Amino acid sequence: MFRNMKQTNMELEIIEQKKIIPYILLKYINPQTGDIKIDLPQNIRKIVLVASGSSYHCARFAVDLLEKFSGIESRAIYSSEFLLKNVIPHDENTLYIFITQSGETSDTIKSVERVRQLTNLKTLCITNNEHSTIWNLCDYKIACFAGIENGIAATKSFTSQMLCLILISLKLVENIHGVEATKEYKKSLVHLPIILEKALAKRSDIKNLAGNLSKENVIIVADGISYSLAKEAALKIKETSYKNISAAILGEFMHGHVAVLNNKSTLIYIAVDKISERSISNLNKIVSDYKPKLIIIGPADSNIKTDYNINIECENEIQQMFANVLICQQLALEIALKLKRNVDNPKGLHKIVKDEIK
Repeated sequence: MFRNMKQTNMELEIIEQKKIIPYILLKYINPQTGDIKIDLPQNIRKIVLVASGSSYHCARFAVDLLEKFSGIESRAIYSSEFLLKNVIPHDENTLYIFITQSGETSDTIKSVERVRQLTNLKTLCITNNEHSTIWNLCDYKIACFAGIENGIAATKSFTSQMLCLILISLKLVENIHGVEATKEYKKSLVHLPIILEKALAKRSDIKNLAGNLSKENVIIVADGISYSLAKEAALKIKETSYKNISAAILGEFMHGHVAVLNNKSTLIYIAVDKISERSISNLNKIVSDYKPKLIIIGPADSNIKTDYNINIECENEIQQMFANVLICQQLALEIALKLKRNVDNPKGLHKIVKDEIK
């Protein structure tokens, strides 16, 4: 599956996810009662998520998830943007969630301090470091147990944060409707390691695909909850390959941005469930007008003519999201290796690495 030569940190950390995910589930789901062992404030009416980089993409993913599961209004803001706002959300019973792998991301820490100075609202952090500044600042705390992440590109910390946000979403439902309301979703989470194994087994297909993508312009599009993954996939490829790759919501991409396909390009569409009729129409129009190569990651549709499809059969959109994440991470890795980039030491990039309880 993975090459026998000395593996990079990025490769090792991609593989490690299949062990970290079940560990997190054991930490946060009571095996006897099935309830989620996460402490949250009561009567939450709005959630604001603040983060940077890959952690922001997790926050963006959580917005759609939180609103779908709990019906609670949610929004995601970049930490740097949050600090520039003249007025920050301060409605009664708003929960602020701050996400940072190291717990030492400076603009995220300053964002927590701003909330604490201006409001009496509750704060929660998701971090990989239980001895960090942000851990000590926040009222509620969730450790994501990813272990030390030495690779510059976030891989295992990204999926660990994703899972913590899923558990928060389900816990909010349990607080309203009881433990039984989340039973089926929790059952599907237990099967995640199998899904991750299947995604890792796609490595040879991904490697073949990366050979072509390393030479071409690439645009990634998606709809709904998959948009956060499109942004994350683009960031992973930028960080490791230095390719100028963009991500967009498919519907918005049709408003002018689509003109970039006049240059020879490959379009990647990321799906987590059945593709809507509107998206099918947009993708077929793009293929007809611009004739790019079209790759779908996730479930395809027989009404769309694709050049390539990589998919793992899943029970629901949560499993599919994790499968797609691992496919995209491997794709970024393989493109970088084709271009002979040093994925563990990209030019100009540095990472704060902190230890935590393992």
